[in-house]
Amino acid sequence: MSDKRRTVLCVEDNAVNMLLVSRIVEAEGHALVKAEDGPAALDILEDMVPDIILLDINLPGIDGLELARRFKADERLAPVPLIATTAQVLVGDRERCLEAGCDDYLPKPLDIRKLREVMRQYLDNNS
Repeated sequence: MSDKRRTVLCVEDNAVNMLLVSRIVEAEGHALVKAEDGPAALDILEDMVPDIILLDINLPGIDGLELARRFKADERLAPVPLIATTAQVLVGDRERCLEAGCDDYLPKPLDIRKLREVMRQYLDNNS
């Protein structure tokens, strides 16, 4: 476990999923910043660069794929690992997420062990 506290931005409009993510992030000893939609995430990211972004793809307004493209087009945010979370697990969805700039992909309902693994993988690599 890394000794540096990391900041995790979770862009998620579902309260149950946000609660699940917050429990895992806090259990890992990291700080969670919450955004319930795209505009909120963009506002938050004007003032900070998190260590990792968990991005729900099915968001109201600006969808997650559009957000992913914007994040990766921003040189400040481009290096930040971007993990798509989505209930869309049809053929081609994973590819669409990766094409939009996501570094990884977690299907919903979120698997706690998998989420923890992915977070550790990206946060420990960037220390």
